[in-house]
Amino acid sequence: MRWLAEVLLVLPLAGSVHAAQIPFHLKSTASKEAELSLPVDVTSTNWDLNVKPSVNSTSHLIFDTVSAFLQHWPNTRYRNGHNLVPGIVPVGTLLYHGRGDSNLPTVPEWTATDPEHANAFCRGSQETGCWQVTLVSTRPLNVLYFDGSSAAKMKGGPMDTQDIVAWRKLIPEWMFNEGRRLADLCVWGQKFGVDGFVRMEMDFEIMLCDFTVGVDVVSFLNLVSNGRGPRGGGGGSPGGPGGPPPGGPPGKDSMEGPSPADPSASTDAFSEVIHSGSWHNRYPGETRIQLDLARMISFYDTSLVPSLVPYRFNQERWFHRLEGVSDDDISAVMDRLEQAMQTAHGGESGVDWTTLVHVIVDRYGDRLEMVQYLLNSTGSPDSDGLRAAKRVQTQLKVMVQPYQLHSVVPPSLPSDDHSWASPIFKLCATTHTSYIAKNKLTRSEHLILESIDETNREICRVVTRMWAQGVVAGLDDAPTPMKLEDSPSSDLLPQWKTQINDLMAWLDWSVWVKCRPDCGFEEYCYLPTWPFFGRGGGGPPGRGPNSPGGPGQPPTRFLEDVDDWEKPQPRCIRKIEPFDM
Repeated sequence: MRWLAEVLLVLPLAGSVHAAQIPFHLKSTASKEAELSLPVDVTSTNWDLNVKPSVNSTSHLIFDTVSAFLQHWPNTRYRNGHNLVPGIVPVGTLLYHGRGDSNLPTVPEWTATDPEHANAFCRGSQETGCWQVTLVSTRPLNVLYFDGSSAAKMKGGPMDTQDIVAWRKLIPEWMFNEGRRLADLCVWGQKFGVDGFVRMEMDFEIMLCDFTVGVDVVSFLNLVSNGRGPRGGGGGSPGGPGGPPPGGPPGKDSMEGPSPADPSASTDAFSEVIHSGSWHNRYPGETRIQLDLARMISFYDTSLVPSLVPYRFNQERWFHRLEGVSDDDISAVMDRLEQAMQTAHGGESGVDWTTLVHVIVDRYGDRLEMVQYLLNSTGSPDSDGLRAAKRVQTQLKVMVQPYQLHSVVPPSLPSDDHSWASPIFKLCATTHTSYIAKNKLTRSEHLILESIDETNREICRVVTRMWAQGVVAGLDDAPTPMKLEDSPSSDLLPQWKTQINDLMAWLDWSVWVKCRPDCGFEEYCYLPTWPFFGRGGGGPPGRGPNSPGGPGQPPTRFLEDVDDWEKPQPRCIRKIEPFDM
């Protein structure tokens, strides 16, 4: 039975580590509906600097996934996607497909957005070579994007959203059954005019339903082979980006063909696939696909998919997936998705949601990181606490200065009550969205707006509160009730450190995940991506014939420690030989 979408939004946050959640507290349906429609400033506590977000909130998760769309780095880090987003591939976009024969695919097949990705699967005998098809879109192609590492044939959730769309249930035992998955996705999409499906593994790919519709062949070249093709080099290329991972035969239901770890394949070719994927690591990411966020469907939408809330209880975000979703919630998602697929591209509001989200990330990303750095640099015995506190206060003031109303002044006497700064908090939290006409928004846009408002609100709450504490402590150049020499900076610094660490853990932006120190000129920063980090099926590295570097396994230079395959951690790998480090 489908849960009621009841949400208690006024509970304080009881700590946040990678978006762990607790179950919902139930309310009546009527009160739930009223609550979800309330404006931001309807209650007297809304601008209380001490009120944290609800423990049940997923707004920051929706915000972060939206900010990560079509970017390789964050979707490699959190590989279990939660979003279904219609989009288009513009006219004139080139797509690539490598194979072992000269036949144009007659069934749904993969294409790559970068030729390096396709070329790695251009395999045949040394005598015959291989073939690479280049296609061009002759009209806008209608596609559906699965976020996360949705082409990673792994246990644990990367393919969950595709299972839901293709089969309306999770079928983990069909993890390698790419032929049936794509065929069934295309059957579903045919009635909505869907041309293909966008996924990501080492790089981005578009699974085309028909190589003769909406595309023309630009070239069909006979190239030098990158390795043995299927059955020794003569057959077709169902392997490709959609093929099985390393670690042995995928089973009778899987697509046949070479795996990325085929020892006959060129090592340089797969190094370049990973390299080309890194071009799309950060915003704007893969720009050859244009998503329509006005039609986005999210499994983090707790009013649409409440059944997943208890399954995220005490779970770090690495392990959020769709296992446990109810049949009723699947039906609700599919109804919403099919409505979206029948709606014209672009919402009535005209709001560029992607840009709006990144305005906030750009504004606060490096500044919050700087505050955290300064606070983490104050622990040595010789550090000057007062000087350090003033440096932090300067950074905080920079962030609140656009909202520092002349009429807002601190109290005349020292106090722990910072309500005098609430007007600054409110202005900071609403300035990016207060102009938006809510009556023109789609349901998807309302969800995104809510995610922006709550995320920006918590940033502004924490930053304004920290700044107000510094003002009262005499660290600012504004008139204060305390003399600078009496400032309790030594007491303030630990409080600030806790506040900024909690905020950044709650936000959990991938812009803060980077190689430290920076990589050298001959290197680039890398997160372990399927299939280059363990045994077939996504297991951790082991020993024996399926161990790292063994037959049918990825080169050892791409492998991490046993624990890193679940929680990918960045490190530098080489762009050029020698590859092994």
